[in-house]
Amino acid sequence: MRRSIPLVATGLAATLALAACGGGSGGSSGNSGGDGSFNAGLTRVVNPSTKTGGTLHLANAGDWDNVDPADTYYAFSWNFARFYGRTLMMFKPSPGKSGLELTPDLAQGPGQHSADLKTWTYKLKPGVKYEDGTPVKAQDIKYDIERSLDKKTFPNGPTYFNDYLDLQGYTSPYNDKTPGKLGLKAVETPDDSTIVFHLKKPFGAFDYFAMLPSTMPVPPAKDTGANYKQHVVATGPYKFESYTPGKSIALVRNTNWDPSTDPNRKQLPDRVEVQLGINADDVDNRLINGSLQSDVQSTGVQAAAAGRIQTQPRLKQNADAAPTARLWYVAISGDVAPFDNVHCRRAVEYVADKQAMQTAFGGPLSGGDIATHLIMPVLPGSKDMNPYPSGPGNHGDIAKAKQELAACGKPNGFKTVISARTERTKEVNAALAMQQSLAKIGVQVEIKKYPQGDYFKLYAGKPEYVKKNGLGLMMMAWAADWPEGFGYLSQIVDSRVIRDAGNTNLGVKDPEVDKTLDKAVVTADETARNDLWAQIDAKVMDDAYIVPFLNVKGLMYRPPSAKNTYINQGLNGEYDFVQMGVK
Repeated sequence: MRRSIPLVATGLAATLALAACGGGSGGSSGNSGGDGSFNAGLTRVVNPSTKTGGTLHLANAGDWDNVDPADTYYAFSWNFARFYGRTLMMFKPSPGKSGLELTPDLAQGPGQHSADLKTWTYKLKPGVKYEDGTPVKAQDIKYDIERSLDKKTFPNGPTYFNDYLDLQGYTSPYNDKTPGKLGLKAVETPDDSTIVFHLKKPFGAFDYFAMLPSTMPVPPAKDTGANYKQHVVATGPYKFESYTPGKSIALVRNTNWDPSTDPNRKQLPDRVEVQLGINADDVDNRLINGSLQSDVQSTGVQAAAAGRIQTQPRLKQNADAAPTARLWYVAISGDVAPFDNVHCRRAVEYVADKQAMQTAFGGPLSGGDIATHLIMPVLPGSKDMNPYPSGPGNHGDIAKAKQELAACGKPNGFKTVISARTERTKEVNAALAMQQSLAKIGVQVEIKKYPQGDYFKLYAGKPEYVKKNGLGLMMMAWAADWPEGFGYLSQIVDSRVIRDAGNTNLGVKDPEVDKTLDKAVVTADETARNDLWAQIDAKVMDDAYIVPFLNVKGLMYRPPSAKNTYINQGLNGEYDFVQMGVK
């Protein structure tokens, strides 16, 4: 991150320094040869190696939202996309605190900004090529940014460029007769190696925008719109051999990737193969027996595997657990009656059995700590608050919940629906715990499960569907796009980012929150800015649009068959896939 920019917290790396959690010892169970210990991956590279060859095996219990850089928003997808695509900036490939810092990728250096922080300029490194050997041009980066603005074609993904670029009515390259040439006036390319961004309002942390997948270059001649996902043209060390949605992904070496232009990535395996739609417990079993090197979802092992790992030192030495900038919560839609009444929403806040929901995720070590407000302790602006105490043992305060139901005019309860992602067993189990909690006050909850790949595009993130199908409650997890208040909050609490589909703000609508966000962005003083993030946290909790229940501490397993394994905090506490090799 750029400490020379006024709006970037100068003490952020120190704020986010993460404590290790103790450890076990001994050899691995059936997987000898590892050099790790419990939580070793938090602070160093485990099993370092420069050996090339072999196949890196990964798995995903579900599927992607999209592999197209203009249309993706899962944290694991942003991590994985670095195999095949390069962005202007990226997080440093490093364990520990340094992984929170940005470093140039396609760009020669951080953005050069005007005095008013509204104009940002980047120069590209020379010699970067696509998989077919043609040179990457600044115009190609501009073109993918133009594509990402089209939220009808590409509903997933953040709205930062939509919200901050001086669009002047521009909507899509597919409505533009000169895409990638003149096109969007807010982004200029005076030559093939220079790209200039013009913002409609100041923003001092624009380098974080420059690391978004939508700054991956796309050659206009190869673009096929919504079908581009069938073969994304690679600039990274690997290119697509095949992608069969719901089944598999296969990447092979990109022979036109030049490591001299890319010191941030490795190209160790010959192939990267991802199996999709694998039962989550089966994924864990394959990790433990070493036939998989990593779980792409990176949300931690399931309860059964967590029990084995925590009780067997020979497994525990190959595991990592640490607080992350990720929150599990239940979103409450104010568009679905009776949740248009704040007291009905507050009844849910009080009755939630957070201990049961924590147990669904594996308990304190493999799941995380019980959450009582929106901003996790590892982020700036987090202030300890608990506006809805959930009773002894965190099993819910039934008396308070009934009082709120009475104030809502529903003393005998009501019926509603809670959504969850089919492939995420722990999420479904947490939804079941919420269902059982609400039953105690007469609220009958139906659980509806949806595929994770379309969860935001077609279901929970589509307001029309939510209202029509009565999704009053929606299971949700959120990780910071970057480790700072704006990078965490803006896409889940700003009402102005809500669109027809692909939303990650699942219902927070408060003009006061929007105004406070705008004020924080232009507040240079770090302490004052962090106070504003805390004010937003308190206001959203008072509105009762979000029921936080878990500050994530996923228990991750790294088999000794995986080389160069470590947690990258800039990637929300995930293993850094691009650095990995195989035994």
